Amino acid sequence: MRRERTRAERLTEGLTVAVASALSFGLLAGPTVVFGTTTWHLATGTGTTAFSRFLTPVIFLALVTLPLILACAVFRSGRRKSREPLTAAVPAALTLLGASVVPFAALCLIFMYAD
Repeated sequence: MRRERTRAERLTEGLTVAVASALSFGLLAGPTVVFGTTTWHLATGTGTTAFSRFLTPVIFLALVTLPLILACAVFRSGRRKSREPLTAAVPAALTLLGASVVPFAALCLIFMYAD
């Protein structure tokens, strides 16, 4: 027997998804720009090996897309449990926010220890 959710519950879930998504995409924007620029310079620069021209973009792409892949998996898991889309989106958005910290931390480490 399913109970009807109140408007306040739906509003809270919607705000949670919106805020977590905005924060996570904000955290991912910086690493995406920096990693993309670095990849472009490595791929077009002279003196780089063919291996590094291939490997560097793959690593940077994996760092940026990993949070999105994890969030999709969490959302699908919630939908398989026959939850409503908004209810399933809350854990997915929080997963996206948590996983977005990893590329941001990698970017901070690069800035701190780069010569």
